[in-house]
Amino acid sequence: MIGIFDSGSGGLSVYREIWKLLPREKYVYFSDNANCPYGEKSREFIVGRAEAITEQLLERGCDIVTVACNTATAAAISTLRARYDIPFIGMEPAVKPAALSTRSGVIGVLATAGTLKASKYLDTRDRYADGIKVVEHVGQGFVELVEKGILDGPVAEETVRRSVEPLVEAGADVIVLGCTHYPFLSSLIERVAGKGVSIIDPAPAAARHLLEVMKEKRLVREDGKPDASSPRDADIRLFSSGDGAALNGIFSLL
Repeated sequence: MIGIFDSGSGGLSVYREIWKLLPREKYVYFSDNANCPYGEKSREFIVGRAEAITEQLLERGCDIVTVACNTATAAAISTLRARYDIPFIGMEPAVKPAALSTRSGVIGVLATAGTLKASKYLDTRDRYADGIKVVEHVGQGFVELVEKGILDGPVAEETVRRSVEPLVEAGADVIVLGCTHYPFLSSLIERVAGKGVSIIDPAPAAARHLLEVMKEKRLVREDGKPDASSPRDADIRLFSSGDGAALNGIFSLL
């Protein structure tokens, strides 16, 4: 059984990509929306929440866990891997493919403050962006929009514009989505960024990595329920630490 958790509903963007590769698996998704967003929280707080959530996922029978949150990955995945004897799949901004695909030599990274200052991200940026200008911006208010289900309209567009326009003005022709909430705003981000700017979502790569690990560990389910026709029809249980309305609302859009 695959466990997935995030600070809120954003990790459903990762679940959606995992389901495409593993439509007959069983899933447990945990939204820590009572403590969302994680971006400005301390590392100690995030590690504590990640451990508590992992315990709940283990109690429900999960044998592999995707940390579907860039901030939680940066803060806690090393601790989780050291403490628990199951595989953990994490997230990181896709700086490498962005650096390889840019034509202007400038890439933009949209992420939370916690991700942008984390050593995991900084190491990745320094390793793969040699000779490339990296322009970073916090997606201020993006997480809150998604949690409220506001994915379009004047308020959402103005919020997105404030964070995306500085990247485009700096010459970025590739923008990396460094938070799992942000793909739910990808259509709006593309519209604001304009033609000639490509958007990279790291979720498909994370899903492929999960599949590789599950095959290696012989965790892929070969029998049981037939392939689900949509991510909403899969064998999945949803849990949240706060009001479940936001989680159910985003889930209904998958």
